Amino acid sequence: MLDVTARSMRGRACVYTRNDTAVRTPLVVQTGRDAAGEMHIRVSDAGRTFVAMGDEAPLDPKLRYPVSRGRGEITAYGNIAVIRLPFEEGCTIPEGTEIAVIANAYELRGDFRKAVSQISAIRESAEHGVLLAAPGLAEPSTIAMYAYMGIDVFDDSLPRVLGAEGVEAYPEGNANRGEDSVSENISEINRECSKVRTFIASGRLRELVDQRAPSSPSSVAMLRVSDDVCYGYQEEASPVVGTRFSCNTTQSLMRPDVLRYRKTIMERYEKPSHKRILLLLPCSARKPYHKSKTHKMFSSAIHTAGHDTAVHEVILTSPLGMVPRELDVFYPANAYDIPVTGQWKCQESNFIRELFSRFLSFGYDKVVSHLGSSTDLIRDMAEIIETAVDDDPVSPASLDLLDRTLRDISRDMPSGEYMADRKETVRSVLKFQFGKDVADNVMDGDTFAIGKYPYWKIMRGKTQLGMMSEERGMVSLTIDGAEILASMGVNVVEVQRFELKGSLFAVGVKAADRRIRIGDEAVIVADGEVIAVGVAQMCGREMEEMNRGIAVKVRHKK
Repeated sequence: MLDVTARSMRGRACVYTRNDTAVRTPLVVQTGRDAAGEMHIRVSDAGRTFVAMGDEAPLDPKLRYPVSRGRGEITAYGNIAVIRLPFEEGCTIPEGTEIAVIANAYELRGDFRKAVSQISAIRESAEHGVLLAAPGLAEPSTIAMYAYMGIDVFDDSLPRVLGAEGVEAYPEGNANRGEDSVSENISEINRECSKVRTFIASGRLRELVDQRAPSSPSSVAMLRVSDDVCYGYQEEASPVVGTRFSCNTTQSLMRPDVLRYRKTIMERYEKPSHKRILLLLPCSARKPYHKSKTHKMFSSAIHTAGHDTAVHEVILTSPLGMVPRELDVFYPANAYDIPVTGQWKCQESNFIRELFSRFLSFGYDKVVSHLGSSTDLIRDMAEIIETAVDDDPVSPASLDLLDRTLRDISRDMPSGEYMADRKETVRSVLKFQFGKDVADNVMDGDTFAIGKYPYWKIMRGKTQLGMMSEERGMVSLTIDGAEILASMGVNVVEVQRFELKGSLFAVGVKAADRRIRIGDEAVIVADGEVIAVGVAQMCGREMEEMNRGIAVKVRHKK
């Protein structure tokens, strides 16, 4: 019986219970002749055996066993499935498996591409309800990376081997000590495993991975390949809400949640149709931006007359590229930290220019930059009016020039009506969150929005469909709003008819929209009728595969 207690992308913390005995993962099990614990690997003259709560499964006789024979093998021993690589297309984990053990995982250490492809393939085949064990694979510097890839159970055999060879293993890398370091290495990997659990519980495992990867070229390569070829695999497990995080390395620019944001802007977002002036603003250390001192100063210069409805404020920043003002409460725009030096990496320049090109395609009449020297990134791409004096956007002279410039260029533009401005801006928010079809359906006809940003209520006559808030970081739906999504088959979780007294548990889920991510709005439907709406606590695939745990935290129900 498996309960997932915390998730951080593909990394997770679990409690596995059998016969009234429980273990917590991520876990480093003991290996040796005198190994102990509810899970361990026993070594004897007969070979190596994986032991879990009384069940036993034979492994390869030695850690460094002859390499793969060119074909995969999967053998079931009760609730344990032993996998011998390669794990090929079409391979399946036997039904009833509770623990899948990669017997020759040691081979993956020498091939980071193979490690990425094989671990992700096995993890997806094993589904969410199965623990994945990889003995002989991890050491202190790599256990965070392998947990991030989806492995739950490790062992101390590799630290033992390294220690016997005189190598002392640290999270920051290995050092040749020249004398026995077995006990030190075992202590080190267990300490690192404890840190991994802590970072998973805080939703920040990727940050720990970013810190550990530079310990070796192969670890950096593995992370880069993972971000590239396994984007979909990691994105599925990446929440659309989250805690504060730092982007301090080049690798962090390709985090799946950050990359998903840029992809969504490129593929789904559209500006409010009435906006005529694109105003580029610098980011701020405080998030969301509109609460920062500098952006309050910008606001005082922008919102001085009726022309402000024509102005589309967009923040230029790394690692996200471009953040429209109406989305600054959305994750990850409301949560990231990054070192600000005024120097831009080539990767940052490339995706900023790509997103700027996307915004130019929306067809603004004028482009104004209040960025200062950062305008250099995009100056050659459009005719740009610059308003930051002496590279100081918050100086009185700069703010005055910004005010006068906006007044001047908007003089012949029609003044927008505030209710229409709010409606079209909310439509753009909904396009980003749900897609164009849902946005147009929700904002159709006499639907309007009321309230002050970021607390906008979406109303259809006297009926409230939803509300945007800073705390939620997106639009939350009422039952009436959920009816619209259900009619379009978006974010639907199907259940059998029963009395829903509180949260929806995974055991009650018949089917779930595979597009649902942790933190999304989830619409619960029974026999074609919407019975509740709430916040997804699992991705759609996990809702279908798990039999325990909360699938949807219910907000409203009929």
